[in-house]
Amino acid sequence: MISIDVIRKPILADLEAFDAFVADNFSAEGELLHEMLTYALSSRGKGVRPILTMLAASICSGQESDAEAGTERVCSKRTYLAAMLVEMIHTASLIHDDVLDAAAERRGKPSVNAKWQSDMAVILGDYILARTMSLGMASAQYDLVSYVGSAMATLCEGEVLQSQHADRYDTTRDDYFDIIYRKTASLLGVAAALGALSVGASREEVDRMRKFGEAIGMAFQIQDDILDYNRQNNTGKPVNNDLREHKITLPLIEVMERATTECRADIIAKLKRCDEDGEAVDAIQRFVDEGKGAELASATMHAYLSRAMHLLAKYPESPYREAMMNLCTFIAERDK
Repeated sequence: MISIDVIRKPILADLEAFDAFVADNFSAEGELLHEMLTYALSSRGKGVRPILTMLAASICSGQESDAEAGTERVCSKRTYLAAMLVEMIHTASLIHDDVLDAAAERRGKPSVNAKWQSDMAVILGDYILARTMSLGMASAQYDLVSYVGSAMATLCEGEVLQSQHADRYDTTRDDYFDIIYRKTASLLGVAAALGALSVGASREEVDRMRKFGEAIGMAFQIQDDILDYNRQNNTGKPVNNDLREHKITLPLIEVMERATTECRADIIAKLKRCDEDGEAVDAIQRFVDEGKGAELASATMHAYLSRAMHLLAKYPESPYREAMMNLCTFIAERDK
């Protein structure tokens, strides 16, 4: 099984420099805000977005300097800035998501809103966004800032769409793909495209990297939604959390599309009770299991990964291309 450490290896020195770059640029006056900011930045997860930005920059620039060992830095501060723009927007969006979902945990730790209450969490998320854009403008890298700006609006649109459909219990396959594109895939697309843009890649290469990021982003979110139905997963999140939040995701859509009208109506009725009725949750879990919803969703996920790997075929062999191929495998195999 591919580990994230294997993917990080060719850019290991750059990732260490990136962490120092973030620490140097993100600070806050005031004891409470500093404490909250330090807490939020200390649990940024796997770092898939900055990894993607730096790998895209490296593959588009043709860097080869001791890449296999990852002992030398190959990325510039401009690429670090690009990675930081995406990663901090993502961090702020997760803080805001946890407020909206009243989530008590994030990656096995108390969420910011659980630790300091929702109003302070909203302020922290806003501060991170404001600080991020301020740093981008101060750096005078206006092309990077302009490119990433639209991603913020797209994320918000995705959140509103998801909330609307959760309230109406009417999420279709097309609705689902639209939501996960806006909430997850679009930002991963921007992460890869910014990496290419940061090294002066052609418009064609920037577009290719964006398509690659979007494809793995769609796959990443589908796998996340599959894991929500796996009661042996290692995500650190409550199993069937999507059902308790009345979210209709691809594993459920797959089996509902194949069910009778009466069966679909019964499942929707149960879904409406999932936030307070454990038996309703169990019934929908069985419905998805018996209809092989996870397996059907997995086929779609693999189709997106095949698309991503096809885009990489245009690049010569290198440690960076191998790492990006490994990233596709990692997404397919991950259980957390």
